[in-house]
This record gives sequence, C-alpha cells and structure tokens, in this order.
Amino acid sequence: MRDTLRLGGGAGFAGDRLDAPVDLAERGELDYLVLECLAERTIALAQLRRRRDPATGYDARLAERIESLLPVLARRRVRLVGNFGAANPLAAADAIVAIAKRLELPVKVAAVTGDDVLDLLDLDTPAMESGVPLSHYAPIVSANAYLGAEAMLPALASGADIVVTGRVADPSLFVAPLMHEYGWAPDHLERLARGTAVGHLLECAGQLCGGYFADPGRKDVPGMANLGFPYADVAPDGNAIVSKVAGTGGQITLATATEQLLYEVTDPHGYLTPDVTADFSSVTLTEAGPDRIAVRGARGRARPEQLKVSVGYLAGYVGEGEIGYAGAGALARAQLAAEIVRERLAHRFGDLRIDLIGSTSLHGHAFDADERPYEIRLRVAGRTRSREDAMVIGDEVEALYTNGPAGGGGARKYAHEQIGIVSTLLDRSRVASAVTIREWKGTHAEAL
Repeated sequence: MRDTLRLGGGAGFAGDRLDAPVDLAERGELDYLVLECLAERTIALAQLRRRRDPATGYDARLAERIESLLPVLARRRVRLVGNFGAANPLAAADAIVAIAKRLELPVKVAAVTGDDVLDLLDLDTPAMESGVPLSHYAPIVSANAYLGAEAMLPALASGADIVVTGRVADPSLFVAPLMHEYGWAPDHLERLARGTAVGHLLECAGQLCGGYFADPGRKDVPGMANLGFPYADVAPDGNAIVSKVAGTGGQITLATATEQLLYEVTDPHGYLTPDVTADFSSVTLTEAGPDRIAVRGARGRARPEQLKVSVGYLAGYVGEGEIGYAGAGALARAQLAAEIVRERLAHRFGDLRIDLIGSTSLHGHAFDADERPYEIRLRVAGRTRSREDAMVIGDEVEALYTNGPAGGGGARKYAHEQIGIVSTLLDRSRVASAVTIREWKGTHAEAL
C-alpha cells in the first residue's frame, strides 16, 4: 500500500477559474484532480438544457475545462474525477472523447449514472423545506439523488483516466479515490469520516486558500489575483496535510481551514453524507509549516439509510429592471422612481421586490440616520407565470428614462425562466448506479 495519496481541489462551482486547476495539475504532483461543479440549481438548469437538446445537459464549460486540462493530465499522469456531467454524464463522456480525438490524446472515460431519480419520485412525499407534498411544486423537471463514493468505485476500478458523474455528494468525490486506492470498505467508518473531512476542506477549491475568507484590514490575504488551489496528502488512515503549490497566491492557515471545515455544516457532530455520518467535533487542525495544515481525528457513524434528493421545478419567470441615479439627491430620486414603479405595477404583480442598491437592498433599511449616498441603483423584480408578463417589469423601469425623476441612466432589463429547488429523501435501496465506458485508443473511438 502506498504511503500517501495526493488529491487536488480544482473547482468549487461551475463558474470557477479555469487556469488554477491547470497549474495545480502541472505543478502539484497530484495523483487525482477533483472538480466539484454542481450546486442545487446548477443541475436543475442543466436538466432544462437537456430537455431542449438531449445531446447537452452537462457542464456548459466542459469543453474549455477539458481542452486546457487534458494535455497536462496525460503528461503528468493525473486522473480526473468530477461531477461536471451534471444532467447528462453520458453525453459529457462523449464530448470528452471528441475533444481527445481532436487533440490526438488517447483517453478512457467512465461515466457514472443513476442519480437521476425523477421516475422514482412519490409526489405525495413532503418536501423537507416546507412539509408540503411535492405535487404542490409541479411541474417538476428534475430529481437527482446524492450518490456516494461507492457508486464511483467501479469507474475507478476500470482504470479510466477521467471519471465523470452527475449528482454526487461533494466530499464523496474525494472519498472515492481513497476507498479505491486504500481498499477502504463501507464499514471503515473512522477512515471514511476523515476522508470526508479532507474532501470537505478541498471541495470549494480556492476558499481554503483564502478566497471568500478575505476581509481587508481584518483578514488580509496576499496575492488573491493569483489565488492557488489546494491539495491534500492523505495517509491510509485518512489523516492528511493540506497545502497549495508554492508561489501561488493566497494562504492556508488555521483560520482559513477552520472556516472551511465549518462551511455549510449545520451540525458538526453529525455531518450527513451518503458514505458516513461524520463527527467533525473531534477534528484537530495544527500547523505543519508555511501553508501546511495537518487534519486529523474525525469520527464516523453509520451512513443514513436514505439519500437526499434535490428536486427542481418550474417556478415561472422573473422579470427585472435596473436604472441608476447619481449625484446630489440620488437617494431621493431613486425613492421617487421606486414609488412610481410600485404604483404602476403593484396591482398586477403580487410578488414584487424593489431594492435601492447602495441603501436598502441587503438589510432592508439603512442603519445610518444621516445616510447620503452619492449613487443608487434601483432594481425592480417580480415573479410571473409568463415571459411576456415578466418583460413588462423591465419595460416600466426603462420608461423611467423620460417618465421618472431626473438623471436616470444605465437602464437594463431581463426576463428569464426561474427554477425552484426543494429536497426530499429516498431509500438508497431504490437507487441503482451504473458505469459506462467511452474510450479512444488513438486510432478509433468505441463505446464498450
């Protein structure tokens, strides 16, 4: 058995930077590069794209990612794991093979499917957020279960250079290579919990290195324009040291690691994943050198018997309009503009939101009694059942150019379809994953 396995965190969401993972793969001496590209809305929106075109539905930036990464991965012999298959891992695998053929780089891709459980939904089941039956949220367009590391093991065992999945729990993307390389079993709860802690630290990529952490004057972070992405050297027992490539920006400290460890963790004593119920309260973080933090000691209990399912539904359309006011009296003029729009639209749109960006948009009201902002941006948004109605909102805001207070400028308007997200649970015994291989050996591509 090897002494350590080096895992790199190469993406924290679908819109993450493309150059940082290339540098991490090139100079990080990785064994695996992991891309975490899915939020709840991301996969629901991908399902919409797939409905319009069955050949799509994977990460919209897949081509850019793979074109930049594949030569480096091949040269450095780094395996790539990621959930950038989104709503269509099979099409993603085909797209990767097509790119490999164009670049003349042999590749073996394993696509993990089974997370799409739309056909298994019981619409009488309550949504976790509201307790209301799922039928209330119709029309439902997507339902994706959070698969765990076990679903990925056959793909890794196939020897694939790239493993592409749909909805897999974020830390499970990192736990799977550890299970594969170290032979961890599903009942090795302590090791799975430690691997989950490491995966949770890496899954948001640049956040561990000071991105999102930074707060000038309070929590200063150097070199953020060249923010490094992290990696972890993980031992067979699951304990690890996290670090980043020398010379990259940002920093990995006890503070950045502590913030990331607690990020999105509702209960540190019982962090639920498809692989294990992890107890982070026993985790110790210690400095092991500059930009090096040792992570030890997570405990584990049995995994949940049910899988979380993210359900996407059509929530109508949102119409938006924006216009800016600047100079003396900017706030008063923006307030007058808001009153005009409210009077003209409130009777037609019950769900109308009006924000004065720069004054009230975040906290609802200003906490400074003497507030005299020099520039204000008025934003009006409303939810509607049709695109045509949504367009009316932006039109009204744009009309303020000549029908509103003095000095309005920079008007913009939008109308877009809205996807709502709720969650439910599904017995894991009902969810069956599968692995499909796509390969190009250098002379021809074939589906096995």
